[in-house]
Amino acid sequence: MHAKDILIDGYGRIQEEVHAALDGLGPDGLHFRPDPGTNSIAWLVWHLTRVQDDHIADAFGLDQVWLSQGWEKRFGLDLPRHDTGYGHSPAKVAKVRVESAGQLTGYYDAVHEQTLGALRSLAAKDLEGVVDERWDPPVTLGVRLVSVLSDDLQHIGQAAYLRGLLQSAAA
Repeated sequence: MHAKDILIDGYGRIQEEVHAALDGLGPDGLHFRPDPGTNSIAWLVWHLTRVQDDHIADAFGLDQVWLSQGWEKRFGLDLPRHDTGYGHSPAKVAKVRVESAGQLTGYYDAVHEQTLGALRSLAAKDLEGVVDERWDPPVTLGVRLVSVLSDDLQHIGQAAYLRGLLQSAAA
């Protein structure tokens, strides 16, 4: 198995978990926050998707799906165009309101397709290339891809946990 195949598998698992976390949720479930200072399922999925979109596009020299495919306009959030949710206050988390789970899965699936296309183009030597010199040591493509994978898995795990809390409260 090649490194790119492992990465493709890993990102595929995120997609599966995004769909599982959102399946059947309506607006109340999507925006459920057990405390006003916490994140909602909608925010967590939007954020992990924005981070993946932003970081993969940057690393591979691509346009963000959020902007190039009109997702920014479809969501219509009262946030800056390039906002990924990093460092959001509870008030900003509350601004991430969606119409349906389908809106989130649609955006995630579009980002996932771009990610897969980028990953399929990889050669092993590409993973060693520096993509971000603002850090010490500079960040390689391989490190960036694993970092996004890790961050996304953490956030989808949080969304799954919130879904479990929501289901327990409803039982």
